[in-house]
Amino acid sequence: MGERPAETVTQPGTVTLSDVAREAGVSLATASRSINGSSRRVRQELRDKVLAAAARLNYSANAQAQAMARGHTNVVGLVVHDIADPYFSSIAAGVMRTAEDNQLLVTVGSTARRPERELDYLAALRGQRGRAAILAGSRVDDPGLQEALAREVRAFEAGGGRVVVISQQRLPVDTVVIENRSGARVLAAELVALGYRRFGVLAGPRNLLTARDRLEGFRDGLVKAGAPAPQAVVRGAFTRDGGYAAMLELLDTADGIECVFAVNDVMAVGAMAACRDRGLTLPGDLALAGFDDIATLRDVHPALTTVRLPLEEIGALALDLVLTAEEGAATRQRRIKGEVVVRASTPVQPR
Repeated sequence: MGERPAETVTQPGTVTLSDVAREAGVSLATASRSINGSSRRVRQELRDKVLAAAARLNYSANAQAQAMARGHTNVVGLVVHDIADPYFSSIAAGVMRTAEDNQLLVTVGSTARRPERELDYLAALRGQRGRAAILAGSRVDDPGLQEALAREVRAFEAGGGRVVVISQQRLPVDTVVIENRSGARVLAAELVALGYRRFGVLAGPRNLLTARDRLEGFRDGLVKAGAPAPQAVVRGAFTRDGGYAAMLELLDTADGIECVFAVNDVMAVGAMAACRDRGLTLPGDLALAGFDDIATLRDVHPALTTVRLPLEEIGALALDLVLTAEEGAATRQRRIKGEVVVRASTPVQPR
């Protein structure tokens, strides 16, 4: 039996696929295969005639019709925790650069730091026959939510889509794993080598695995370098305002701190503002370090010591895992190590 052409939904008065077929002098099935795609190939000369006719008539193919013909659309959904956070916008830039090179479209959804919203975005992408979903951001310590997300991932992939995660390896999918512990461990050793001994940490939410891993890695690094564990650990939201509030609390409750480690750069920027508001100078009164090396934050003063992550490359790598996926293959990991960058916010301490 011959293939039925994918139907095209049009409004009254608009050009239909049948109009294109008549203009090109081909069958409706040939026009559909040429524009919407099909497992049956169309001779190049016929396809050229159809595309030329579509251009003359200003015909726009229906995305849902193409999805039915191909099994999925050319849309990749990128789901992030906070679209205003430059960490995620940097990752998005890498995803979009690779998507453009491969004629894919990227839609971006923000969970507003509510992890359960990932379920909603995945379900919506599955209903729209999205080609892939990239979940960028820390996993959380919530077994019930983790199991619900795993079920939605299985449903998405059963429908022909692909899921890739940028985070910890907690789902049965290809994952770009950020080496948060080792990066924080090396940073701690470097700060001890610079002469610091009394540390405070702005640690982020307790249930956020990225915040937890960076705190634990930093503690391990201090101990291995022969320094005391942090004297004060203050938790706050993983945001600029969270860093501001946590820094004020640390200043109110801890004495003698020489250096503060904020577990991400945006918290560190909030901590800088808190110090200014308290009349403290950095690094004269207090040294400060962050994590991520956000490109848009490299102009803060003093320049921030941090752990550099290649964020755009991470986004590009995540989409490459989508493009190179093979049916039935084992899940893959790509591990990304950070690089400590020492800047003016942590000068050498005389001892």
